This record gives sequence, structure tokens and C-alpha cells, in this order.
Amino acid sequence: MPNRPCRSMASLFAIGSLLAIADPAGAQQPPSAPPAVGVVQAEPRPVTTSHGFIGRVEAINRVDLVARVDAFLVEQLFEEGADVQEGDPLYRLERGPYEAILAAQEAAVAQAEAEQANARSELSRARELLSSTAGTQARVDQALAAERTATAKVLAAQAQVRQAQINLGYTEINAPISGRIGRSQITPGNVVGPGSGVLATIVSQDPMHVAFPVPMRTALDLRTRYADQGGFEAVVIRLRLPDGRIYGPAGRLDFVDIEVARGTDTITLRGTIPNPILAPGEGGGAGLRELTEGEFVTVMLEAAQPVEQLTVPREAVLSDQRGDFVYVIAAENRAERRPVRLGQSTGGSVVIQEGLEAGERVVLEGIQRVQPGMQVVPGPAEFDARAMGGTTASGT
Repeated sequence: MPNRPCRSMASLFAIGSLLAIADPAGAQQPPSAPPAVGVVQAEPRPVTTSHGFIGRVEAINRVDLVARVDAFLVEQLFEEGADVQEGDPLYRLERGPYEAILAAQEAAVAQAEAEQANARSELSRARELLSSTAGTQARVDQALAAERTATAKVLAAQAQVRQAQINLGYTEINAPISGRIGRSQITPGNVVGPGSGVLATIVSQDPMHVAFPVPMRTALDLRTRYADQGGFEAVVIRLRLPDGRIYGPAGRLDFVDIEVARGTDTITLRGTIPNPILAPGEGGGAGLRELTEGEFVTVMLEAAQPVEQLTVPREAVLSDQRGDFVYVIAAENRAERRPVRLGQSTGGSVVIQEGLEAGERVVLEGIQRVQPGMQVVPGPAEFDARAMGGTTASGT
């Protein structure tokens, strides 16, 4: 009885030894196999670069209509919000007083011409008498001065007639440009004149301008990028409307301002873009157009031709506190963390500006299992190559 605990301990030791012999894996685990990953090559692909800016639509021509003479506003001849053509009559002012002034000035011309005719006759007689003893040179000189004075009065009276005709013409206000006319600010029956302010405004409709400020640093980068590709001709303008739709017609950049805004360090660029009448199926009718004077839009500057740039799928790029990076397959199939500087991107790819060389293999699939320096088993990744090229990158 006293030796029973010792026998029990010996039995337990023997059983443990047998288990250790029967399961050697429990004593030492073999190293695990390297994880399999899918890789893609970093390759130059055609990418249409794009930069987005906030801009405002502006009419190329804008005219504020004002009365040039004081008169009663008799008639409004246009429909507010309608398209008008250059030369169309828009307002009629009271003509009677100005017709009377014109008639009076024409009478003054007739009187001055009669005085001129009499002065010329006096000059002719004085010259005839000068050849006889009855005439003198002094009388000829006096007659000549009177004739010149009468001629000057005729010219002054004719100028008054011309001024009266101009003022009479101002009683009809016509459209100086073609475009869309806004709301009339003064109704018929009121007295209008140069101090009455704007009667209505006309803005041209097609094409339109779009102006947008660009940070000077970005402007210099754009100038460098497109200088060798044709400058303005290498860039097209597309618009994203306030409701998110992409406006169909494309425009051209045609102006860069001559000075930089001191408060914002931006420079204003301007483009011209078509603004045709909308079809009935596009919400048109009554001559409506998509772009409106003063409308805010997103201006997208796109390269006219795609540019070859080094790209990888977006999913291959990781980020942490140290920045953006990818895993590159290095020697002995070991994963190397490679910091990169990103350019513009699309829904499927991102441009790599620094950190990669063409042809290097980048981990795309199984990236969550990779650690720096880990050996992996690389294989081709499955991805849509069509999403990698020929697309438009977006950026600011």
C-alpha cells in the first residue's frame, strides 16, 4: 500500500512517452509553405489625364439696354426670356417731341441757307464794283466775311439737324446683339432716360465662355505638360453640370489671364464651349439651352490625346501612416515594400509617378497575407485589362 503513488506516477510517465513517440508533429511543426499571390506588371498604358476645377459659365456678349434720351416709354415689343435677333425693335419711346425738334432744326437750316445765298450775292456785287471807281477793297472784304459767316451758320444748323435725327432715332431701342433677353425692369407709361438704369439685359447664347481659377502651381504644371503637345490645342474642356451629368459638347481653352490673384494665388483660365438648343426629348422647348449665364459647373481639362503613363490597378496600392506603397516581387520571390508617389487615377487604375519601373511585378491578389521580406509564390493575377488603359483620370 505505501508504494501505490509511486507506481501511478511511473504509469503516467510511460503513457506520456508513448504519446510523444506516436505524434512527433506535436513536438516540432514543419515550416509552412510560402503563400501564393497574384501579380501584375507595372506597364505604361494610354491614359487621358484630366484636372477638375470649379468654374462659372459666362456669356460671350452681354448688353445692358438703357434709354439714351428722356421720354415716355410707350411700348414694349418683346417677350421676356425670349431669343431676339440683332436689330429687332425692343422698346418704343414717345417720338412727338423729338419730331418737333427735328422740324425746327430743319427750318433753321433753311433760314441759314437763305442768308448764305444773300451773302454770296453781296460778295459777287462787291467784286464787280471793285473793277470800277464805285467799289472798294474794304467792301469786298466785308462781303467775304459775311459770306463765310453765313456758311458757318449753315453748317451749324445742319449739325443740329443731325443731332435731332440721332435723338429721334433713340426713341426706338433695338437689339444690338443676338441672344436671350431678360426681364424688363421698367413698364410702359414710365418716363425713362439715361439716368433710369438698365431697362433689360441681353446675353448671347451660343457659344458660351466658361471661366475658372487655377492654382498657380497647377497652371505651371499644365503649361509644362502640354507645351510640347500644342498648347491650347492639346487640351479639351468638358463640363460636369450641377446635377452630376457630363455635358455632351466639348470646348477649347482660349484664354489665360494676364495677372495672378494676389489673395488666392490663382490665375483665371477661360474656354469656349458650344451651347446648342436642346431637343424636345432632352427637356428642350421654346429654344431652351443647357448652359445658362452665371451657372456654376465643374470644368474638366482633358488631354486631347492619351499619354503613355506607368499604371497599376488601384487595389495594388496600400496606405499607412508612412504613405502609399506597393509590394514588389524582388529576388528569390520575396515581397519588397516599395513607397510610391501617385498621380491621377480612374476607377480601375492609378498612375505611378515615382517608385516603380516598367516591368516590375506588383502584388495584386493575396496582398493581405504578405509581409515585407516574406517569400511568396507569384502567379498571374486575374484583372480586367480594359479598365487599365484608355480611360480618363480625374484629379484637381
